[in-house]
Amino acid sequence: MPQEIWINLPVKDVEKSTAFFNEIGFQANNVGNERAKLSIGQTTILLFPDAALEKFAGARIADTSQTAEVLFSLGANSREEVDELIRKVELAGGTVFGKPSESDGWMYGAGFADLDGHRWNLLYMDESKMPKGK
Repeated sequence: MPQEIWINLPVKDVEKSTAFFNEIGFQANNVGNERAKLSIGQTTILLFPDAALEKFAGARIADTSQTAEVLFSLGANSREEVDELIRKVELAGGTVFGKPSESDGWMYGAGFADLDGHRWNLLYMDESKMPKGK
């Protein structure tokens, strides 16, 4: 049984995407020819040029201006962490599609798209306010 999963993500410009993710506080490094490794916690996301990923996948990549092919959801440690990351995203050229807001009295989150339109969700859950099961 496989022990690791690597997510392969198409990008238009590996260098610009690498810079964007580093600017917002993630760890991204160029590796090899025209690709980069993005590390978020224990998750590895490999950034590949669009054409390379189409070749590997044997299919065209999604047009992120028209569709969402995936939503990456990230846990935050506080409301302030959500606000700070969204501020960094805006400064780095990303697009905020969901301004920070509270939901259900115990969740606080926001959503953004990176330079290539891939969608990311940030969520802080205040477990002390979480509804108890019946």
